[in-house]
Amino acid sequence: MRTYLITYDLAHPHRNKHVLAQEIMTLGARWARPLEQTWYVSSHDSEAAMESRLAGLLDADDGLLIQAVDEDAVLTNTSLRWFRQRRTPLDIAAGSNVVAFPTPVAAPADEPELPLACAS
Repeated sequence: MRTYLITYDLAHPHRNKHVLAQEIMTLGARWARPLEQTWYVSSHDSEAAMESRLAGLLDADDGLLIQAVDEDAVLTNTSLRWFRQRRTPLDIAAGSNVVAFPTPVAAPADEPELPLACAS
């Protein structure tokens, strides 16, 4: 599994910023968002495969960068907290006003939770 830096610049962020964020969260096994338009994603997919999934959400004037990176980073005035990929939603009847949040799944014993990165 590789760690990728994904960052974007949207010409019209109000159009699809949230949809793009939702799609990025599904690209790999875990993700982190240290800045508003900057993401780290751990995935088995290639840069090209991820770009293919995100391309349909971008306008012609939008910019996208996907690059394989090391997990070490220097962060100033921010932190890096990893989250697991969101699970499939629970089966809720259409038209219901009930919102269900699944209970968090414990990390497997062979994959310890990563510590927060420290700024230098």
